[in-house]
Amino acid sequence: MSLCLENLAIRKTNGDTLFSSFTMTVEKGEIVTLMGPSGCGKSTLLDAIAGHLSSEFDYSGSITLNHQKLDSLPAHKRQVGILFQDDLLFPHLTVWENLAFALPNTVKGAERKAQAMLALKHISLTKLADSFPYQISGGQRARIALTRMLLAKPKVALLDEPYSKLDKDLRVQFRNWVVEQLQQANIPALMVTHDEEDIPEGSRCLTWPWEACHA
Repeated sequence: MSLCLENLAIRKTNGDTLFSSFTMTVEKGEIVTLMGPSGCGKSTLLDAIAGHLSSEFDYSGSITLNHQKLDSLPAHKRQVGILFQDDLLFPHLTVWENLAFALPNTVKGAERKAQAMLALKHISLTKLADSFPYQISGGQRARIALTRMLLAKPKVALLDEPYSKLDKDLRVQFRNWVVEQLQQANIPALMVTHDEEDIPEGSRCLTWPWEACHA
């Protein structure tokens, strides 16, 4: 399984080009980092892959996942998981309910809670099952947000500045844990960041301008 971008160009509808001729492949189990200045199109690129591109932009080129073209698929059929700067947990749902929300509709009844509780046990947060997001720490919310994304069984993971809201000490711990979880999921992952310390050790990083890095 791999994520492939071929000759990708993203432009504003007013004609301004963010980037062009960008080609790269992210293989399963690989985490590739993109770095660049604000406004260069990092988050917009993730939006294009996920199918959430604003009407302010359009793109040309090809986006494929496991040899299937995503360009014409609606967002909910792309099987793309996204981890944002904010955890985006539902405030009116408990921790286990937030996790259960990600499970496919084929998982019914009591089995939904059972699978959510198993996931919480895996990340050693079972005691938080009935808590609401406002009652737990930022680091705990971040771990639950990533776990929720992975419970949806995405075929690719996109990470948009995922550590930027965490304090320095917590960032170090969470970075390592995220890498472990993504490698266990064995799916391609693409991360954008401003911080060189976010780059996983030994992984590939492309720096702006990306079109000069046909990787």
